[in-house]
Amino acid sequence: MAGETILVVDDNAVNLKLVRVLLEYEGYDVRTAMDAEDALRILTILEPQLILMDVQLPGMDGLELTRRLRADVATKDVVILALTASATRSDEEKALQAGCNGYVAKPIDGASFPSVIAKYLPHPATP
Repeated sequence: MAGETILVVDDNAVNLKLVRVLLEYEGYDVRTAMDAEDALRILTILEPQLILMDVQLPGMDGLELTRRLRADVATKDVVILALTASATRSDEEKALQAGCNGYVAKPIDGASFPSVIAKYLPHPATP
């Protein structure tokens, strides 16, 4: 079912554009934030079904932001996927311990990325 809202939090404008294009092509409503503070402001008015969270953000990092979102009743159940270039087992474990539901390594594989995202949503955008 198309139309699910995804919030992408990443401080790299090129990454934001790539992810937005890939997901909008699949029918998702994509919103973006460049840092944790921006994401928190957006989340006061938006209820996304999924958040793609860059781990290395300026200021508050993505793992700390994930912990805060898990502690907030309004966002505790949102699916959060860590998005990072650090693709070690240790990094994946840190993301999961912080409350992420999964892990997507950069660079993003444009061919498989939409199907990876769809696995985490209750109503995949593609049948």
